[in-house]
Amino acid sequence: MTDAAQSAPRPRRSCLAVPGSNPRFLEKAQQLPADMVFLDLEDACAPAAKEDARALVVRALNEGDWGDRTRVVRVNDWTTHWTYRDVITVVEGAGDRLDCLLLPKVQDAQQVVALDLLLTQIERTVGLPVGRIGIEAQVENARGLLNVEAIAAASPRMETLVFGPADFMASIAMRTLVVGEQPPGYPADAYHHILMRILLAARAHGLQAIDGPYLQIRNPDGFREAARRSAALGFDGKWVLHPTQIEAANEIYAPSQADYDHAELILDAYTHATSVAGGARGAVMLGEEMIDEASRKMALVVAGQGRAAGLRRTSVFTPPEG
Repeated sequence: MTDAAQSAPRPRRSCLAVPGSNPRFLEKAQQLPADMVFLDLEDACAPAAKEDARALVVRALNEGDWGDRTRVVRVNDWTTHWTYRDVITVVEGAGDRLDCLLLPKVQDAQQVVALDLLLTQIERTVGLPVGRIGIEAQVENARGLLNVEAIAAASPRMETLVFGPADFMASIAMRTLVVGEQPPGYPADAYHHILMRILLAARAHGLQAIDGPYLQIRNPDGFREAARRSAALGFDGKWVLHPTQIEAANEIYAPSQADYDHAELILDAYTHATSVAGGARGAVMLGEEMIDEASRKMALVVAGQGRAAGLRRTSVFTPPEG
């Protein structure tokens, strides 16, 4: 993982896709409350617009006010002739304003290794800190899913695994044309296995896991339902294609106030219980609930998510008397 990823995961509850070829959208994105913005040189750009879009993306990174948002550029995949020039132009032109590159359609670990090597050469050439720019790998087909663990371990720059549902559905011939919705005729969650494979590979290697987009932007209930499924599994965030989806993503991929408060109370109570003053106990009651080391680990996750989301405690731990 990069130095930044080691110190604290970047917030990615809402990952806003912005066409790199559209100056108006590039400007508007700077005012939206998304945790992450990725400027897209791939599917959101027509082939005839891709080369000009590189310069627009560099200018937007250098001249825009992105605040504390995570700044990412999605380059084209390695099967195209655009990739190497995407990387060189963006990193040489705005590498000091860039947090990560997003590599789409990753099928094996060597594609991540190739991007890592190219980034390292550019960083050394232009004097950027080697290894600071992270990599997000997007899994979009059957081969990529089968190789997802090797992909997750391919580079210390790796920060996230991202599910790409549209291409993935096509690659396995899933019988639906509605990206993000369940295929008709299947009585369970058709994406459960896919999402769990991505999530397990991510967590095994200390990475974040990001769910892909929901294309029906005028169906907020459908977006919320899809987001809740991956959030319940443990995903860190979801792509958003329209400003109206940002608020829902920020809410769904953060803990509730009640869960956050409870997590902080568990941490305080366990710290007290294991101290000499608290009796140096490994397990203790918090109300009607017994908590122990496993409880502490679970609470750390929820508390960390709440802090990253900017939640503030509304409860205070009071050590029991006697």
